[in-house]
Amino acid sequence: MATLDSYRDVQEFSVREDRLFSATHEEILGGYTTDVYFVKTRDVLRAAGKLCTSVTSEVFARKPGVFAGLEETLRVLENSDVEVWALREGDSFYPQEVLLRIEGPYEAFGMYETVILGMLASSSAWATAARECVEAAGGKPVLCFGARHVHPAIAPVMERTAVRTGGCAGASCILGARLAGREPLGTVPHAAVLIMGDTVSLALQYDSVMPEGEPRIVLVDTFKDEWEETSRVASALGDKLSAVRLDTPGERGGVSPALVREIRARLDLAGFPEVEIVVSGGLFPERIRELSRAGANSFGVGSYISHANPIDMTLDIKEIEGVPIAKRGRIPGRIENPRLSRVK
Repeated sequence: MATLDSYRDVQEFSVREDRLFSATHEEILGGYTTDVYFVKTRDVLRAAGKLCTSVTSEVFARKPGVFAGLEETLRVLENSDVEVWALREGDSFYPQEVLLRIEGPYEAFGMYETVILGMLASSSAWATAARECVEAAGGKPVLCFGARHVHPAIAPVMERTAVRTGGCAGASCILGARLAGREPLGTVPHAAVLIMGDTVSLALQYDSVMPEGEPRIVLVDTFKDEWEETSRVASALGDKLSAVRLDTPGERGGVSPALVREIRARLDLAGFPEVEIVVSGGLFPERIRELSRAGANSFGVGSYISHANPIDMTLDIKEIEGVPIAKRGRIPGRIENPRLSRVK
């Protein structure tokens, strides 16, 4: 696919009606997901003989967060004749701090402003939310279960970011986990228990099918009281049982600290102190702290990460041909940040 060069290319561009609506990699790199005014800008500057003007641009955010999205940004700029300075992926940042600086001819990167800001805004939000959950867990594993809450085109980006930058121990989305260099994690949903018709039957079948080394973790909130199901499953699997998962719906009170404490105490009294408790369902940092204190061993977090509001990013031209300049309301000239390092 050819890279967009002029507004005429936009006018001639058409799409198939039978395609999925998400952009392909080729469309992103070709400029087809940019705002159209950046393409029109190329025509205007080219006609004025100014498209190759050397500029310095800086990116900042208006609220704090965890910096993410740099690796994809560099992929976009890989073949561009520019120099790039940035924070490290995973660095915490403060409002108005310069996060990224690009120097080079405007022609080389101007059309990708929309793409770069979108990548940084979304990825930094997911990384920030994941980091908050990981810190709340105090060293206990947090798994990202957010793929079902977002469009599948971006689910792998989100889950990779949650693991690689946010610090999650793993992710359930297959592609997201693989992109993060991890094995996808998860057992079976309530659907499997419902179809089998009995939690113990499901547990025994799961044990017989899964390869050796795959943890035996069983949902225990589908049909009966959580402790009753836990007791039945523990008796059936014995020392093969790695953990039980509590995902009690809100209609039944959700997963509460009291429930976790009860299951933990009863497992210990029944001779299963090594069986861990995995909790999931509407978790957020403060709830993670509460459930951790109650005895939960790991946490599956979905919507808190996936629904994180993008951290608005702004890209400003700060120099033209080495001369400080800025629009009203901004300070002309580059803003030095000793935390930036050359990345391209």
